[in-house]
Amino acid sequence: MLLYTRLAPPKVPKRRSRAGCTFCKEKKKKCDENRPQCARCAERGIECTYEAVKPRQRRRKESQYSFIQDAQLLDDEKLDGCQWQDEDIDEFGDSNFGLLDDKFDDATIRTNLAPVTADDTVSPTSVAPHALNAAKDEKNISKSIVRRNSNNSLISGPRSRVSDLAVIAPRPVASPALEFCIPAFSEFSDRSNRRALVDHFCNVLSHLIVFREESGNPFQQLVLPLSYESTSVMNAIYALASAHLEYRGVGNAEKSIHFHNKAIQGLARLIEKGDRVNKNELLAAIMLLVYYEVLVQRGRSSIVDGHLKGALTIMGSSPDSSPAGLFLERAFRFYDVITALSLGTPPLSTAPAAGCLLPFPPLDAPPASPLSNVDSLLGMATTLWPIMHRLSNLLSLKAELGQALRMNQSSKVAVLRTEFETTSQAIEAALTQWKPCLPSNVTVQEGVLEVVEEEVSEKQRLQSILHNALAYRHSAFVYLYRTIYEYPPSHALVQKHAHTSLLHCVETVAHRGPMGALLWPLFVAACEAISEEDRALAKKAFVAIEMRQGMTNIEQAWGIIREVWKRLDLLNDYSMEGEDTDIWRQVSAEMGINIVFG
Repeated sequence: MLLYTRLAPPKVPKRRSRAGCTFCKEKKKKCDENRPQCARCAERGIECTYEAVKPRQRRRKESQYSFIQDAQLLDDEKLDGCQWQDEDIDEFGDSNFGLLDDKFDDATIRTNLAPVTADDTVSPTSVAPHALNAAKDEKNISKSIVRRNSNNSLISGPRSRVSDLAVIAPRPVASPALEFCIPAFSEFSDRSNRRALVDHFCNVLSHLIVFREESGNPFQQLVLPLSYESTSVMNAIYALASAHLEYRGVGNAEKSIHFHNKAIQGLARLIEKGDRVNKNELLAAIMLLVYYEVLVQRGRSSIVDGHLKGALTIMGSSPDSSPAGLFLERAFRFYDVITALSLGTPPLSTAPAAGCLLPFPPLDAPPASPLSNVDSLLGMATTLWPIMHRLSNLLSLKAELGQALRMNQSSKVAVLRTEFETTSQAIEAALTQWKPCLPSNVTVQEGVLEVVEEEVSEKQRLQSILHNALAYRHSAFVYLYRTIYEYPPSHALVQKHAHTSLLHCVETVAHRGPMGALLWPLFVAACEAISEEDRALAKKAFVAIEMRQGMTNIEQAWGIIREVWKRLDLLNDYSMEGEDTDIWRQVSAEMGINIVFG
């Protein structure tokens, strides 16, 4: 019997580096992998870029694996035959997109980390709740969320092919020390199509709704962790992501309406818990459903208004000073005012006092950042928002005054007229005096931002955010003069502010910054566009934000604008005061739709 056996040392496997630069890979040359520029690229004076290294895959299902591999090779051959122009792709941060086949759910989650298994496909009629594989303790939650913030995303480098899911979002750069989880987003669901929806929410949608995320996206940091404990929040995320993909023509195994119904059912169960419910989970589910309704825009509906009433009631009963609570409150305040301006109804919340709305920064945001005065959801319009709140209440006050006049209630008319005139004049004066609060190291010279010791990309983002806020200011003037004062479209003040607002809208999209809150000022100004120049500006801005955002309400708003222009042209006289005030509301009513311009 052998009591001792000496094991032979294992053979050193021969490994070929897969971390070389793109140029060396294309030339099939050995790369020294020096960063930021290898020796071969430095010798030729060309740009040196590196792609994220993908882990090797194991074959589980031979037939499906080879089918995916062949499809990828076919796509690569198609790409090789196309003349891609960097300017066309980078203008809005993305390229064209393809359909999301059910068999390619895992392949479209930015990284092809795991092959598809046969049990990944789910019937749309299935109502079984999804399984969460990750531990639900706070440590694991924070760890997984930080790994998927805007700076550490599961996505390849700038020279890599754009994923089908990366429809319009800016593409973050991968970290060289990235911690992989195989398959991607497996802690949220064991179903590949649902993991694809989480990926779309994190890497596309969350970037489209915020202004500031230099240290992370608040939807990823504050909203996504709530889905670990709440299936209602998770289903609302699925519904929102699926609806956005469906609008873009990307199919999924389960429809957005299926997830929406599940989220509504879960929301009802949360409300039944009463005081035992986690109010942030409840508010997050409602907020995501508001975004869903705004995105889907299914005809004339008061669902958004009902969601907002419920959320404001919850917030009023027990204020929450946690970061998630403050962020959700800011989101509801934004939509409360936008909904009031869109539907002509009074806002549900009380007007915030001047100076009480401080910019809400992302978690761990550096205090010295040039974005320090930029709110995550309101941009540089934080100090403008109390004025916008009062402006949104004027139309209902005007309607109440008109009703009192028709009923010959003289005493009530006197009181309401005084209130109406005093409020409208105060709003006009406040809009005239308002200026955006710029960071300490930022100045404006002739409409152009000057940033001290910052990169060009940061300067462009700030420039876009500034133009967004100024577009709100000038469109607020247009709303005041046309809707409230009933000036004719040809009035000098109406045309002046409409033209200026359209210029700021075009500058917002030209600097490729956030466009999530641009629809209202663009729509209000475009309704009064009379000249061919202004209409060309409106069309340019609409095309840009539709490509970037991909929302139903943008397409419907553009359709209403074109019909308004036709009716204005038929009038042949733009000086008819009061005859065509808010003609867009008539068009919207005839089309049978209510658009929330958020």
